[in-house]
Amino acid sequence: MSHSSGPNSRLKPPESVLGITRELERAGFEAWCVGGAVRDALLGHAHLDWDLATNATPDEVARVFGRRRTIPVGIAFGTVGVLDAAGVLHEVTTFRRDVRTDGRHAEVEFGASLDEDLARRDFTINAMAFSPASGVLHDPHGGQRDLTGGLIRAVGDPDQRMKEDRLRALRAIRFAARLGFSIAPETWDAIRASAPYLTRLSAERVKQELEKTMDQVARPSAALEQWRDSGALAVLIPELADVSSDALRAIDHAAMPGLKNRPGRRLVRFAALFSDLGGAGVLRVATRLRFSKHDAQWLAGLVDAWKAVGTAMAEGLRGDIGPATLRRWVARIGRLNLHAYFRLALARWEAQSARGVPAPTARAVQRLYRRSARAALTEPVDLRDLAVDGDDLRSAGIAPGPALGKILAALLDRVIEEPELNTRERLLQLARAPEAGARTTKNDGAGS
Repeated sequence: MSHSSGPNSRLKPPESVLGITRELERAGFEAWCVGGAVRDALLGHAHLDWDLATNATPDEVARVFGRRRTIPVGIAFGTVGVLDAAGVLHEVTTFRRDVRTDGRHAEVEFGASLDEDLARRDFTINAMAFSPASGVLHDPHGGQRDLTGGLIRAVGDPDQRMKEDRLRALRAIRFAARLGFSIAPETWDAIRASAPYLTRLSAERVKQELEKTMDQVARPSAALEQWRDSGALAVLIPELADVSSDALRAIDHAAMPGLKNRPGRRLVRFAALFSDLGGAGVLRVATRLRFSKHDAQWLAGLVDAWKAVGTAMAEGLRGDIGPATLRRWVARIGRLNLHAYFRLALARWEAQSARGVPAPTARAVQRLYRRSARAALTEPVDLRDLAVDGDDLRSAGIAPGPALGKILAALLDRVIEEPELNTRERLLQLARAPEAGARTTKNDGAGS
């Protein structure tokens, strides 16, 4: 137990939290700030969610604050939401101990002490409690020491902590990558031993942990490399068991500059993670991880485009790229996906360059992106850009059916090569030619 001085002087909960602790203490109960807010405050990081722990039962908490200020957010686990004067919700949880656990969810009982409550937590840096009333930091497991030493260490027996909740293995990795900490050897051994049992985690939970890693960690590759090295990746996403370092390092470069939309940035990072796979593999993995149908198809399409034209584009950037080749690449990528595609491609090439392998420079890629964007805006690269559509072909006597779609694709192929052909009269003439139905589109990655 230590008193507030030095780093502890950073422990300054907002007045709204202090008001809740004072009301609990006036009613005769203990009130401690616990969890991430204490950890982050000691590190000098801002944290908005100050959680409280108390020896008051959920019913007693509800009586102290009244029905109008309390919300039963997790009564079974001892948590009551208490509204402060501004209507902001703060979680107040009764001291508890685990009775039994299935490896993900614990059955708890109340009537525990603060020390028993802290002993059931995951890592020492999350197992500290601060009393605003006395200014005391209660730290029975050396959390402050591990914060200073930059270490993620399990509370007590690491193997037991992992058995209680298999998600802790992934949380340890995320905390280490986010804070730039190391993982204590005994805790790392427990994480590796826990890997085969991570199948107990739901697909939704795995996706959430990946999303938190993409959003919270400056260099997600550091976390994903530990997923791979611990065996977690092979268990949770077998298709990525042997994922390349280039794909992992590309995640770090894939945050799109100026993109404030975090889900959009996150999706490009996922595309980098999946970029070793083909589109079918991406679709399979993303569907299994419960991505929305739209996002799964978008990811698959972006990675498919990378696999189709990435190599040809890198080679083309070493010389001259003709207008027809550029239009063909834009057509394959899709005009709405250009920004994301070039962010992915540049991320892969920056990862390649970092390990000493020649790759296109950022300046060359930026110039090509500008050319591609102009082509997408002003030149025919999509079926919708053709001067004719299916109705025009049917009116011209071409029978409906699969052949009609092939003819339209063949016309687009011709127009990409020769934009001047994109008139209604010329396209109808080409469509009526005997060989029109037999034409097929050229290889997506080929130049011309």
